[in-house]
Amino acid sequence: MAEITAALVKELRERTGQGMMECKKALVAAGGDIEKAIDDMRASGAIKAAKKAGNIAAEGAIAARVEGGRGVIIEVNSQTDFLALQDDFKGFVKDSLDEAFTQNLTDVAPLIASRESAREALVAKCGENVNIRRLTAVSGDTVGAYLHGHRIGVLVVLKGGNDELAKHVAMHVAASNPAVVSPDQVSEELVAKEKEIFLQLNADKIAGKPENIVENMIKGRINKFLAEASLVEQAFIMDPEVKVGDLVKKAGAEIVSFVRYEVGEGIEKAENDFAAEVAAQVAASKQ
Repeated sequence: MAEITAALVKELRERTGQGMMECKKALVAAGGDIEKAIDDMRASGAIKAAKKAGNIAAEGAIAARVEGGRGVIIEVNSQTDFLALQDDFKGFVKDSLDEAFTQNLTDVAPLIASRESAREALVAKCGENVNIRRLTAVSGDTVGAYLHGHRIGVLVVLKGGNDELAKHVAMHVAASNPAVVSPDQVSEELVAKEKEIFLQLNADKIAGKPENIVENMIKGRINKFLAEASLVEQAFIMDPEVKVGDLVKKAGAEIVSFVRYEVGEGIEKAENDFAAEVAAQVAASKQ
């Protein structure tokens, strides 16, 4: 079973709006699998109210820093995109990133603890919930970063190559959002799921066809799926005639890994019923 860390409990709280004890209990029951914990909580009806929570921080910013073969990327969340563009928030994000890089942090929990006083001061000043959500640190021969505005950030690690190549690959990852570096990294579970989906969607076309024909159809779809999901098999955004893997290989390099962050991905966002909000405000004004 995965360790139930404070950071894991915190993330589940942010994504569901439930209390600490409820989140910890759900994580224990799910063996530390946060996605399963969320599914279980949804199934039990425990997080219906979270959709109405006004303090869920699902906006914010991604920040990254690269120096000397090292890279760190973090996500800091706010309730509104407006706050994410303000200097106070930007300053908090920069200071948090610099501390993470300087202290060689590889886990978000120490950063959350260290920055808590500054976070509380920012919340008190801006009136919005702010959370440091996640952090990833990487290192290697060549590390490149790319930020698409403040909402998408990527780190890429190459064996060999140069900074420009790493940045170009990072730009591609930001735009194309691959799941893995190479086809052999796609899990058997994902392949089985894709096969099942294909069979369901093409039941009419498959009906009555010989088994070998069906197998070839499935094989074709799986190969396409693997190419779409794998960074090295994707057509390079700057030159669609070249695959990313071939581009990097031609430069005498190899893609080791990548990390892609997008603001708010996976967070259960609040659903605003503006008519209800207006009605509530009117009712309150009459009291």
